[in-house]
Amino acid sequence: MSRSVAFHTLGCKLNYSETSTLSRSLEADGFVKKDFNDQADVYVINTCSVTDNADKECRYIVRGIQRRAPEAFVVITGCYAQLKPKEIAQIEGVDLVLGAAEKFNLVHHLSELTKSTANSGAQIRSCDIEDVEGFHSSYSQSDRTRAFLKVQDGCDYNCSFCTIPLARGHSRSDSIEGVLANMTELAAGGTKEIVLTGINLGDFGKGYDGGKKKETNFYDLIQEMDAHDGIDRIRISSIEPNLLTNEVIEFVAQSKKFMPHFHVPLQSGSDTILAAMRRRYRRDLYADRVATIKKLMPHCCIGADVIVGFPGETDEHFKETFDFLHDIDVSYLHVFTYSERDNTLAADMKPVVPVHIRNERNKALRNLSYQKMSYFTEQQRGAKRNVLFEIAPKNGIMEGYTDNYVKVQTPYRPEWVNSIIEWEL
Repeated sequence: MSRSVAFHTLGCKLNYSETSTLSRSLEADGFVKKDFNDQADVYVINTCSVTDNADKECRYIVRGIQRRAPEAFVVITGCYAQLKPKEIAQIEGVDLVLGAAEKFNLVHHLSELTKSTANSGAQIRSCDIEDVEGFHSSYSQSDRTRAFLKVQDGCDYNCSFCTIPLARGHSRSDSIEGVLANMTELAAGGTKEIVLTGINLGDFGKGYDGGKKKETNFYDLIQEMDAHDGIDRIRISSIEPNLLTNEVIEFVAQSKKFMPHFHVPLQSGSDTILAAMRRRYRRDLYADRVATIKKLMPHCCIGADVIVGFPGETDEHFKETFDFLHDIDVSYLHVFTYSERDNTLAADMKPVVPVHIRNERNKALRNLSYQKMSYFTEQQRGAKRNVLFEIAPKNGIMEGYTDNYVKVQTPYRPEWVNSIIEWEL
């Protein structure tokens, strides 16, 4: 009799692409995929280390599984599993913890897992992050409209606030041939848009095992993808400002496939704080990248990540950030409240910003983000843009996004599902 499995994903688009690949590997092995809220024989939770309450979130989800299916196996994997395997193993109800190197060996580990082994305590299959080798290509395909395609993993940067290098290992990537093969598969399944994902996407080209020397780079990749038939739209998910070169911007500006939409992490508008964060750029470079994008693509949507409440961030530093973001032509913000992470340089930095001040700064930037997105959307009014409508109607309303990331809603029309329609905003 076939066993059933259900997945739950926390965190980034990269995690979603990996969960989808794990799901397909188990289905190929004979498992029946279930909705996470249904009863299943095995539950797999792919965790994140960026979210503030990874431990609390994990415990809450596991408790829900125990109430719903007390005899089920519970497997925890992902970044949190790599960083805190022993902590996770102590959560009541967890049977197996898989670190970064073992995540894609899930089928093998499930074949060895029985309740007798599980009852002796959670098994940990983790390893030193230095031993993580190879690149595992993956993509998500929750519906035929859009797919998240992982082309790069890991990071060789050492930002003082970040645990990702400890959770994901060194920078490594797929080959261009591998990416194009995945594009062909996705196109055959009817996908219209690909979102390129990675931990440090612009660092593409260090090969399956990583290394200092690049045989190819991100610019090479996007040129090859642009020339590949079958996919109508390609979106770049997030790229570091120091790796977003003028040639990449210029190429996107003239491309018919690459969307006029960039997400460029800033983190702070204060050079003092950027230095303390060990970021590889300063605010002038960021402003220059935004100005170049807008000069070539005035209609382009630009998103930014910002961290508030980093140690040592004074009111004056925050004002620098607020004013900088207010003045430059970005369209929306993803605002993160700084939280201490074990084994990071920032965890020992002083002075610590009180939590209530961190929260106030977060609220101020979220309000600014709302204003900037409203302004950007209003600027597009009357323009004709191409909209890719998505597959699931909500209460009789379907939605889609323009090439430059403006959300459009309209009464459901089945013939428009997974179709690109010219639309006057």
